[in-house]
Amino acid sequence: MANHPSAKKRSRSSLKKKLVNKMNESKMKTLVKKTLTSSDKDEVQKLYKETVATLDRSSTKGKIHKNTAARRKSRLTKHLNKLTAAK
Repeated sequence: MANHPSAKKRSRSSLKKKLVNKMNESKMKTLVKKTLTSSDKDEVQKLYKETVATLDRSSTKGKIHKNTAARRKSRLTKHLNKLTAAK
């Protein structure tokens, strides 16, 4: 365990940051999965907007690489277009 007050504070703040990062990553993955597994066009369109916004925010903040975000958005768009064309 850390002895200096600044090291103790650093340890506390890093644990908080780790928790926030984990929550954001989990939310992002869950949204992507929900969007890709849904087959209702209206629901997919609503989820698509939220998911793309979350992916953009994550890539801007440096949590994921911009190409990773672009690849995931491409998959989501492809799924949305497939559902739109089918109806």
